[in-house]
Amino acid sequence: MAANRVRPWMLVSAAWIGPAVLGAVNEVAQRRLWGGERAGLGQILFASGDWLIYAFLTPLVFAVARRWPIARPHLARRALLHAAISLVFCAAWAGTGTLLKVALLGVPPEGWLLPFVSWTFITLPFGVSVYLAVVGIEHAIRYFVEARDREIQMARLSEQLSGARFAALQAQLNPHFLFNTLNTIAVLVRDGDRAGASRMVEQLSDVLRRTLNRGRANEVPLDEELELVRQYLAIEQARFPDRLRADIDADPALGAAAIPSFAVQHLVENAIRHGIAGSAAGGRVRVSASRDGGSLVVAVSDDGPGFDVTALPERHGLANTRDRLQALYGRAGALTLESRPAGGTVATLRVPYHEAAPDIEDGG
Repeated sequence: MAANRVRPWMLVSAAWIGPAVLGAVNEVAQRRLWGGERAGLGQILFASGDWLIYAFLTPLVFAVARRWPIARPHLARRALLHAAISLVFCAAWAGTGTLLKVALLGVPPEGWLLPFVSWTFITLPFGVSVYLAVVGIEHAIRYFVEARDREIQMARLSEQLSGARFAALQAQLNPHFLFNTLNTIAVLVRDGDRAGASRMVEQLSDVLRRTLNRGRANEVPLDEELELVRQYLAIEQARFPDRLRADIDADPALGAAAIPSFAVQHLVENAIRHGIAGSAAGGRVRVSASRDGGSLVVAVSDDGPGFDVTALPERHGLANTRDRLQALYGRAGALTLESRPAGGTVATLRVPYHEAAPDIEDGG
């Protein structure tokens, strides 16, 4: 816990102790080497305190660098801003040093203004260099921390995607699902509906192939996700032709919109398993996709008996989807569940609208 309280600016400030000690040693050694008057305590303290002024200015430079980082899209403007602040930094150093000198050694015969002005101009190149070096250190530390955080986030997303892929595959390889699907195929063959049996075999193999071949991209185009959902629904409708009705309503213009891989598929499976399957009369599953300003909104609804959404256990099956939304979009992504008064449940997925990058590993 103690290590967590150490901040980078503390380490950089502490690093100035080294030059401060060397400054004091140099003051004593120079006077002895050249046979001058022995250095007094005030002169030794000033020689080291001069460097320690940087230690007190370092947290301010870190704060300024964090507030106005030198980065696109304001690269030139920020560079000029820091050039101007570096001059203020030099003046602050010279002013504080002058006050320290007056406190330790007294007011010189020429007064304090002339030493302040001469100090400022003589040390200007060195002071500007020190300021820019501290800004560079702050940027380097921040980029390192951000890169490490991105790696951790990507590892977490990869793990969550694997979980979603496993859940989808597990649902499709569920013995009950496979047994009933194969039994439906057998019935179609026995009834002489070879075309229907062949179509169902193709749909089953296509669902499994799409699930297994989907690449490691966390997002896929909406069209690709909905195609997987259509084939899955087609199999379920073939199994329960009199109990399950389904429709998908999505604007074709949204086909390239990015959606977390397997997210809609998982919601549809839940709607059938926990919504329609519990109703003796069956029901309807509806998937809709629309754009709401800068967001893509996908809703999966059913008209089953519904359930108390507040009674969900803490780590229910949708937790993985919510974790992925948080990791991918932060507060801009959301999954809400609503039990409708007339019966049924609506799961609404909201993500920032943007187009998905092509997945070169997709064997689709």
